[in-house]
Amino acid sequence: MRILRNILIGLVGLIAVLAVIGLFLPRQVIVERDIVIDAAPEAVFPHVSSLQAFAEWSPWGDYDPDMQVTYSGPEVGVGNVMVWTSDHPNVGNGRQEIIEAIENERIRTALNFDGMPPSEAWWRLEADGEATRVVWGLDADMGGNPINRWFGLLLDGFVGADYERGLSQLQTAVEG
Repeated sequence: MRILRNILIGLVGLIAVLAVIGLFLPRQVIVERDIVIDAAPEAVFPHVSSLQAFAEWSPWGDYDPDMQVTYSGPEVGVGNVMVWTSDHPNVGNGRQEIIEAIENERIRTALNFDGMPPSEAWWRLEADGEATRVVWGLDADMGGNPINRWFGLLLDGFVGADYERGLSQLQTAVEG
């Protein structure tokens, strides 16, 4: 009985230490990936300024071809909204809305996944000679919850690979 009590006290202590450490982990998490596409920003911009066009090269559509997607608002630019539902754990449910659009330069979106704090995503287009460097980023506020902050340490690994795959698919869509 004494061993069981000591194990229980040790587990409670470990959980308390992990929670305290979690409070000191970064609240803001930024994930960025980039690619150079052999096309001018004017040729890339239509693929990122519409969430309908984004769906054509999005890496998450590959996970769940049965994902349900609805769109509202204008088809391009600020106010364009995409809402999706999926049973696949890599896709889940969420909503994305374009909140800023600067032609041939930048798109910013508000991104909400069920069960996660709201975040922002963006595509930044930078002329690179005859090509365009496209930066896809995510800025997530993990809040005060220590569990979310521990999850924030893993976010780059979870999202980064999908961003790389999506950028590669964007490159194919623009250059193809």
